[in-house]
Amino acid sequence: MMKEIPIPYVRANQAGMVILILLSIILQQPVILVALWAIQVLGLWQGMRGNLIVQLAAPLLRSRIAGAQTESSELQRFNNAIAVALLTISILCFWVNPDGWIGYVFAGMVALAAFVAICGYCVGCFLYYQFKRLRRR
Repeated sequence: MMKEIPIPYVRANQAGMVILILLSIILQQPVILVALWAIQVLGLWQGMRGNLIVQLAAPLLRSRIAGAQTESSELQRFNNAIAVALLTISILCFWVNPDGWIGYVFAGMVALAAFVAICGYCVGCFLYYQFKRLRRR
């Protein structure tokens, strides 16, 4: 049986990523990306229960959870792994060149993918299904 995650929790996490990455870029504070990376790593390790963004949003979403559409936890984990990988590259770029902008490019890719997912097109989902299709051959 596949575990499912209510879409409002998924959207809260995506919105949190967009907001934190934009704050990091606007304030020129890569440390915000490190905090986001830690939140996403905990979410990858512990599932949605370990994601601080979801935990902070959960009380506000209680009324929307009952009967909400869901997403596969396997799919969410795949998307989260992509976000963690890109954020890791971003942080490493800042470590190598603290004044560089390339770290923001990788973080921006996460923000863009999360924003597009909120709007209805999930890039990670597309990659996931392509990956699954290729594995079946």
